[in-house]
Amino acid sequence: MEFETERTKLVEGLRFYGISERVLDVMKKVPRHLFVPPLYREKAYADHPLPIGENQTISAPHMVAMMCDLLDIQSGMSILEIGAGCGYHAAVMAELVGEGRVYTVDRLPSLVNSAIENLRTAGYSNVTVFVGDGTLGLLDHAPYDRISVACAAPDIPPPLISQLKSGGKMVIPIGRHFQNLYLVEKRNGITKKESGGVVFVPLIGKYGFKV
Repeated sequence: MEFETERTKLVEGLRFYGISERVLDVMKKVPRHLFVPPLYREKAYADHPLPIGENQTISAPHMVAMMCDLLDIQSGMSILEIGAGCGYHAAVMAELVGEGRVYTVDRLPSLVNSAIENLRTAGYSNVTVFVGDGTLGLLDHAPYDRISVACAAPDIPPPLISQLKSGGKMVIPIGRHFQNLYLVEKRNGITKKESGGVVFVPLIGKYGFKV
């Protein structure tokens, strides 16, 4: 009950960012405390990033909500996430897609194992987690209605553009130390719209930064 109260307070605070009611409703459902390490569980509903191991973090709730809002995720969609982390962001998107599917990729096996366990514990069966180079996307399940990139890239990896459906949308932070978040749309070509400054861990891989 204590976690539910804290989660409700968090979600009310997210209204400051102009988050849609649909995303706010979903944020009320996802038990973030099940996705953070036990050491940080009491801080699970603070609106800031938390360490999850391997020098990686779980994003601040407001950032997860803003990215989901920008993507305009609808029920039944197929979503690709780059940067599975602990699985929390994927869980939020899993609520939004309903009977759709979320595929999420991370290069670190230990985080993939944690994400799988966290998602299982939280009761999400419409998310599949893979180990791999996220800059290459996930060709086996392409194309995707939406792509969410939770790591900062030097530019948009070409495989992600090719795996995005016509009419699809992608959110991606671009930059090295300080980045801008972009909403990318694929129609008759690619359009990019800047959505504000952000700070993410780097995207490592063939079309990302080097280790």
